[in-house]
Amino acid sequence: MSPPIFRSRFISLLKNRHGRLMSSDLASTPSKDSIIASQKLVSDQIPPDAQATSSSSSSSSSSSSSKPLNFLKYSLISALTATTAVAGYASYAYSYDEIAEKAKALRRSASYTAMDDVSGVDKVQGRLYSTIMTVPVKLADVYLDLRKTIEEQVKGYTEPNAEMLLPDLHPLEQHVFTLVLDLNETLVHSDWTRERGWQTFKRPGVDSFLEHLAQFYEIVIFSDQSNMYVDPVIDRLDPKHCIRYRLSRAATKYENGKHYRDLSKLNRDPRKIIYLSGHAFDSSLQPENSVPIKPWKCEADDTALLDFIPFLEFVARNSPADIRQVLESYNGCDIPTEFIRRSKEHQRRIQEQKQQGRLWKR
Repeated sequence: MSPPIFRSRFISLLKNRHGRLMSSDLASTPSKDSIIASQKLVSDQIPPDAQATSSSSSSSSSSSSSKPLNFLKYSLISALTATTAVAGYASYAYSYDEIAEKAKALRRSASYTAMDDVSGVDKVQGRLYSTIMTVPVKLADVYLDLRKTIEEQVKGYTEPNAEMLLPDLHPLEQHVFTLVLDLNETLVHSDWTRERGWQTFKRPGVDSFLEHLAQFYEIVIFSDQSNMYVDPVIDRLDPKHCIRYRLSRAATKYENGKHYRDLSKLNRDPRKIIYLSGHAFDSSLQPENSVPIKPWKCEADDTALLDFIPFLEFVARNSPADIRQVLESYNGCDIPTEFIRRSKEHQRRIQEQKQQGRLWKR
């Protein structure tokens, strides 16, 4: 083969080989635009390790920020619970006056006055103590104000509505005894049925009882019912106005779930008060002035009120110095029956004395 031919074939072979190498490089190597686009896509996505790191850091930061809030919340709850417990114990164990005295001592300890001969360190300590004690003093003042308000409100429901429930007696009636009468089951009885509703019945003999004893006594009705019930009943029960005064539930003392009559609030001499009731010892704070009568349950043959007239008239006419001593002598007895027995015994003794006097004259 001639050198020119060999050279031409060798050159063509080199061209073909070089072309194939260039095309394979182009095919295997991506373009610049595609590389940039792929980098963009990759940069928009967060790697898994970075996601875990960011989530852990955010959770740790949120937990670290919530810790002070939780501490503050539980501290406030604990402080409120402790304050409530202390206030409850103080209300149970001490009266208002006792706590007021303790509060005065607390105020004195909180008020600091620096003396001239005190060192600077002692002055600072005293002022610091005074500043710290200001908070308990303020809390004590708030507690006292709140307790006073609550006790005044409660007192309006539990205590009688006045210190003196009745006006003063006329000077010419200072010797008169006061006959306090309960209303329900003593003078009347109220009954309710589905057919008739509420009905109030008068006790047998109540008219004669009131009319006769009004000549000797100051008669007062003292009921534990509301005045909406008491006033209409008395208006129909006493058309002749034998009853001078009427007291209702607002004048009673509420204690242990019951309404009691406090006879010491009547503005009358306790030596001249008689309280007659079907529940005398259960409804009065002064049992020594109480006279029980059989509770009336609408019995048609009841004569209890009429049976009491002789005894009550005898008391009013003889005016004992202290009615409480007289009632004590009847303790455990049926007063009308015992009074009749004693009266007969007294009459018998008088008759015996008269007979003995006649014998001596002879």
